[in-house]
Amino acid sequence: MNMLDGVPQQPPETGVQGLAGALNLQQQPLSITRAQREQLHGHAGMVIWMTGLSGAGKSTIANALEVALHGMGVRTYLLDGDNMRLGLNRDLGFSDADRIENVRRIAEVARLMLDAGLVLICAAISPFERERQAARERIGSGRFIEVFIDTPLATCEARDPKGLYGKARAGQIPNFTGIGSPYEAPRAPDVRIDGTATTAAATAMLVGFLQARREATQHN
Repeated sequence: MNMLDGVPQQPPETGVQGLAGALNLQQQPLSITRAQREQLHGHAGMVIWMTGLSGAGKSTIANALEVALHGMGVRTYLLDGDNMRLGLNRDLGFSDADRIENVRRIAEVARLMLDAGLVLICAAISPFERERQAARERIGSGRFIEVFIDTPLATCEARDPKGLYGKARAGQIPNFTGIGSPYEAPRAPDVRIDGTATTAAATAMLVGFLQARREATQHN
């Protein structure tokens, strides 16, 4: 399968020393380009960004999509929000500021892996519209596909696969998205997935979207 071709950022350190150091940096040119890496892979890179409430089905659908694309010969990687918080983002909490930084870091990792010519699937709550837009702008609109896993809060609570909603309702988890902290649903996502549908149906819809987009790009 030949996949389709082709907000202001806060500095990582807010102190004077960090800002001064940033002024002394410059982009290091690389001899191998993204286009050359993509040619080696046989397909273009892209970022498929899945957003939705906890329990919406993001991780399950993202995993199924990666399996499907891998079976089609596409070189992929899945960045799951929980996995990122267990490693790179383990120093972050769940305040608004930390959620913003969490999304920023995921977007930066996705951008680097996109430059490697891979198809990135990012599954993260990413609750704020502004930060999702910032991720789109940082990665590049032509390479960014926002997928909204649209699952009602009541359904997510009924599933509660990690027992988090129960703890949030009991006051044990403050600032939980959808309960104590807002979730800003995408107003115009590239793809909207009914989170109450089967995983197979969601995966088929996404694969169909990607194939249609590839064909449209080839004809332009």
